[in-house]
Amino acid sequence: MSDDLGTDGLKNQVKGAAKEVGGKLRNAAGGLTGDTSEQVKGKAKEMEGKAQRKVGEAETHIDRNS
Repeated sequence: MSDDLGTDGLKNQVKGAAKEVGGKLRNAAGGLTGDTSEQVKGKAKEMEGKAQRKVGEAETHIDRNS
């Protein structure tokens, strides 16, 4: 079980980081074009990614301390 948690943690960290970057890019693109809707969607995706990355970090931490 702990191996699965560590693997899941790493996957969540990678997927979360990718979402964060995608959200930042979307936010920046919205800023350049003046599209506040895109900025808001980008910021939301960035926050979603950050949360997922943090969950992954916690899963990895739990796995290491088990």
